[in-house]
Amino acid sequence: MAFSPKNAPQERFCAKSAVSKLTHASPYAHMPQNSPEYEPRVNGIRNGTDLVSSDLVIDVRNVSKRFGGLTAVNNCSLSVRRGSVTGLIGPNGAGKSTLFNIVAGNIVPDEGAVIFDGNDVTGLKPHQLFRTGMLRTFQIAHEFSNMTALENLMMVPGDQPGEYLGNAWFRPGLARSRETEVRKKALDVIDFLKLGHVRNELAGNLSGGQKKLLELGRTMMVDAKVVLLDEVAAGVNKTLLNDLASNIERMNTELGYTFFVIEHDMDLIGRLCDPVIVMAQGEKIAEGSMEEIRANPQIVEAYFGTPVEVA
Repeated sequence: MAFSPKNAPQERFCAKSAVSKLTHASPYAHMPQNSPEYEPRVNGIRNGTDLVSSDLVIDVRNVSKRFGGLTAVNNCSLSVRRGSVTGLIGPNGAGKSTLFNIVAGNIVPDEGAVIFDGNDVTGLKPHQLFRTGMLRTFQIAHEFSNMTALENLMMVPGDQPGEYLGNAWFRPGLARSRETEVRKKALDVIDFLKLGHVRNELAGNLSGGQKKLLELGRTMMVDAKVVLLDEVAAGVNKTLLNDLASNIERMNTELGYTFFVIEHDMDLIGRLCDPVIVMAQGEKIAEGSMEEIRANPQIVEAYFGTPVEVA
């Protein structure tokens, strides 16, 4: 286990309102990395308390990736600070998708390291990173289409005794108790995201924007330390995109969630992200606020072609 149940909060959803029920973004935030009770949650990850300063949740170090004769990422280093909404942008072919997939565990780098929350997680698979607190959403939402929105959320937590047949026979009270807790948490998440009107709707019938909101809700069910957002604006109309952006802002400012965002919608990047990291030709070429990026004529002309307009 990653922390002592005596010292870490066991239930985020305990106050009167949906917002107050969600006030502790990470059950590990209070615990210093040099605490004797802190240890990696995935076997095989070495404790890395000396690898990264405590304010960095993601630290990419000198990462390279080649596909045949093509170098997609070239000795790239960047970091994501805890509590930030960090954007990653660049022209097509810049290597940002490859780098994003390396961080997410979908691609193994040829060189370099990915440090997550003080631990070297280079080469770990997405399901292993999930256990450490790193979650990813996708450009196309992946929902259980024949289950309701509420049921989709209830499927996320892994520690559910009711999933095991023996508990249904020999420990039915434990299974029912945990299911009640999970259902309550899922209802609180639905209230926070204002999805109450579709909670009993089959997820396959939801709009693209509602499915993206449901994906955000799934990250809240397991108290993610960092959420990787992949093209969150894709396939979402303007009204729901505003709702989606507002919820990301609330998760960040009210609950302390950290986001790493790859996105082509510059208006959304300008609204959500600070800092913004720019990649080109497989390398990081700039980092700063969107205003600073936009004010650099060399970056704008060389990598965007036309001035970047931020709403």
